[in-house]
Amino acid sequence: MLPKTQLNPPFNITRASHVSLTVTDLGASRDFYRDVIGLVVTEETADTVYFRGLEESVHHSLTLYKTDGAPLADQVGFRVQTDDDIDRAAAYFASIGIEHRRVDKPYQGPTLQFVDPVGTHIELTSSMDVVERKMQNYNEFKAGAPQRIDHFQIVTHDVQKATDFYHTLGYRLSEYTAKDNTDELWGTWMEVKGNTHDLVFTNGRGPRLHHFAYTVPDASALIHAADVAGAYGLGHEIDRGPGRHGISNALFLYVRDPDQHRIELFNTHYQFIDLETPPIRWDVSNPKRAQLWGMPASARWFFEASEFADQPVEEPLLAATPDTLEQYLQLH
Repeated sequence: MLPKTQLNPPFNITRASHVSLTVTDLGASRDFYRDVIGLVVTEETADTVYFRGLEESVHHSLTLYKTDGAPLADQVGFRVQTDDDIDRAAAYFASIGIEHRRVDKPYQGPTLQFVDPVGTHIELTSSMDVVERKMQNYNEFKAGAPQRIDHFQIVTHDVQKATDFYHTLGYRLSEYTAKDNTDELWGTWMEVKGNTHDLVFTNGRGPRLHHFAYTVPDASALIHAADVAGAYGLGHEIDRGPGRHGISNALFLYVRDPDQHRIELFNTHYQFIDLETPPIRWDVSNPKRAQLWGMPASARWFFEASEFADQPVEEPLLAATPDTLEQYLQLH
């Protein structure tokens, strides 16, 4: 069932903002995101590395923490408009029984962490320290030259529950997948900033972080990122692409880091601003929804993702058997 957008949410979320991961080899992961992906290292300590995109004026959009345990997704971050929105978020979550806590995070203003109804670990902040934009420092563009963080995709056991919750917070449905001429939700693409998505939920074992995504300047940047990965001997870590999604119409490249966290580089989102524009429906049987050029993704793209700490993974309510690249090659 399609949810109704809340035009007067309890607090104001403005965009996808930042993500944090734990990694087993901080040096190797730093080198990957700096040299293979092309992010800017803002700051580095013995146990933490902060990155940002070339266009970004905030201190970080990706944080890596050294761990002696398993590599995990830590927090998925969104910006709210003002400090008052942090207070309003805390009051709202208390009123509906959502687990939450205020935390002090370096380089961030007031910050609130909560666990959403499907188990995703979410962090809200109202501000960050301001640093230099490098979007015209073309001499510093490396690999894919990521410009800014754009969105997150979460694998969840209950797409409907996740979608209903975020619509109460002001997210708006731009595209969705369903089956057999129904509106039973298998995947939802939701936005708050006016392009096709800030947050995606897809059906599967969850909660797990499927990927986080950065914009790149153009199609040639995707090709160059793939070339750089190959030159470093990491062609096998290209998880999918280059290709073009049917959903969102974006060109894409997915790459796995040394701990198998997945990052997407992409471009060419369209605007989704006017309220009278209906969401686009894709049937789950249509392979063009995920790959407009026709080739399916590998099994690991469908079934592997990063778990959250101390968060049980649940089996999906909807049983799916996606067509994979391996199956396609066997048939052809």
